[in-house]
Amino acid sequence: MFKRILIANRGEIALRIIWACKELGIETVAVYSTADISSLHVHFADRRVCIGGPKSDESYLNIPAVISAAEITGAEAIHPGYGFLAENAHFAEICEECKIKFIGPTPESIRMMGNKSEARKIMAKRNIPIIPGSRDIILTPDEAEDIANQIGYPVMLKASAGGGGRGMRIARNNEEVRKEYETARTEAEASFGVPDLYIEKHIEQPRHIEVQILADEHGNMIHLGERECSIQRRHQKLIEESPSPVVGKDLRKAMTDVALKAARTVDYFNAGTIEFLLDKNMNFYFMEMNTRIQVEHPVTEWVTGVDIVKEQIRIADGQKLLYKQDDIQFRGHSIECRVNAETPDTFMPSPGRITAFNTPKGPGVRVDTAMYEGAEIPPYYDSMIAKVAVYGRDRDEAINRMRRALDMMVLEGIHSNIPMHLKILEDSDFKKGNLSTHFMERYMPNKNQK
Repeated sequence: MFKRILIANRGEIALRIIWACKELGIETVAVYSTADISSLHVHFADRRVCIGGPKSDESYLNIPAVISAAEITGAEAIHPGYGFLAENAHFAEICEECKIKFIGPTPESIRMMGNKSEARKIMAKRNIPIIPGSRDIILTPDEAEDIANQIGYPVMLKASAGGGGRGMRIARNNEEVRKEYETARTEAEASFGVPDLYIEKHIEQPRHIEVQILADEHGNMIHLGERECSIQRRHQKLIEESPSPVVGKDLRKAMTDVALKAARTVDYFNAGTIEFLLDKNMNFYFMEMNTRIQVEHPVTEWVTGVDIVKEQIRIADGQKLLYKQDDIQFRGHSIECRVNAETPDTFMPSPGRITAFNTPKGPGVRVDTAMYEGAEIPPYYDSMIAKVAVYGRDRDEAINRMRRALDMMVLEGIHSNIPMHLKILEDSDFKKGNLSTHFMERYMPNKNQK
């Protein structure tokens, strides 16, 4: 087993990795920016290295600084968490060149799945269902218009190197597709440094369903069931749950079989997630693969009892999976709410100092957070304060337990979206499981926003 792992991340995911390492008897190295000098991941790591200024490109995205920190501390492996360098194939290659184990898949797998248009082509060749759309990058507004007319409106323009909802625009006619082509291209270049776009048929009122995969380097692969991630705002997830309220035994078997096939297509190992769109007729389509651990992994850990982060580390160490597919049993229901520092009505970020903080406790409640009373939420990073995940015998108990947990969470000094979460939990459609990726439009201050 590794003796020392560097964590190339910050916040709650860095702490989550530290938890796993401590239980496995592995020393940890925290890297941090000047804005994070007082962060808990810095405090709880065995060693710590400042790698630059507060902006991400000065620190957490600074590959030479991260590698140098690993080398001077003698770290044998790097866990990238999610975000930042987690899906950066070039970073994974540099780790290999420096003989530092990257805790994740191969650079080749990251590259194949990281380019969304290429991933679509790979899946199509294996007869994995994909959403109708362009076969290649669209190079001009004229080409976008031609393809949109072939597959039929509405369509979605998407950044090929994208993620997190950036570089995505819906168009419902020729005029809009030309306008949104330029907008999406500009946003894609600003966000990812690559302006390339592809186009897909826009499925009305879809559900976002994803399947968690674990695979070792010896050819063993299992799934850990599905998560429902349809409650999202501008393509950013807010609430996730497992299992999905609408996925029954037969559909689960079909989706997980396809997910495993998709992962094997790119010789995948470590943790990964295959994401699908599910239409109103229960047809599902491959959307993308995330080649890393997901923010919402706690709900899967609740219902399966599998520690996904520990498995990531064991796999990277060359060990075989601890589990076979028949070992995985799904019990109860879990829901996660992402608590963000933002005004609940306008969704504007709310950085600042937390003056009072107390996390909910009690049966079936887990809170992943790096916050504490007196902590400063800097304006440079993601606004997530905490992930509150609950477990219940069934979905109703999980909903009631989440309401209780959020009611008892103390968070003062900044605004948060807890009031919004409580509204959603009381929504009759949410309670009935009538969900889609457009669910949050009813709560948007400007319902015409795209």
